[in-house]
Amino acid sequence: MQAVELKLKQASAVLGVDPKDLQNLVQFKVLRPRRRDSLYLFDNRVLLQAKVAFYLKESLGTSTELLALFTRALSRNLIGDEDVAARRYVWLQSRPAASREPIEVRIPLRDLAKELEEQLPRAEVYRDLPRGRKRSEWKLDFVRSLQTAAGELGGITESQIVDAVRGYRAAKKRPPEITVGAARK
Repeated sequence: MQAVELKLKQASAVLGVDPKDLQNLVQFKVLRPRRRDSLYLFDNRVLLQAKVAFYLKESLGTSTELLALFTRALSRNLIGDEDVAARRYVWLQSRPAASREPIEVRIPLRDLAKELEEQLPRAEVYRDLPRGRKRSEWKLDFVRSLQTAAGELGGITESQIVDAVRGYRAAKKRPPEITVGAARK
């Protein structure tokens, strides 16, 4: 994976999440990106930790405290200088009490790293502009991009667009699939 250093907005574009969600993970210390001046910088290691954290959050709906524990355990024991793509899966075990059998969660680390690699070009789209004044001719560029998008939509009706948006939102609200398997020793 190519070495990167992305700002929060660029990292959220690469991860495909809202910048506020990524900022919340940083504020709750689930992720600990490097900080320079007043900016958080996300390198490959932190991006992969974020990808795993969002994967766990989406799959399990875990609390921020558990996400922080899981990502710290991954950071300490797994994600480092070694090639992450060599490991297909990683397992997290959580033991509620000292004498009980642990709960295991399997994470497809290689697939998540591959997704992250494919999404890295998104960072180029989200250039970091200073706050305050907009660059000159921003309205003209915005109108041009809207005209291009309208031309590409061509024969699509408004009801088809509304149906597509509703379908997308419904898919995001769908609860995770839970399966149960039994193993004999």
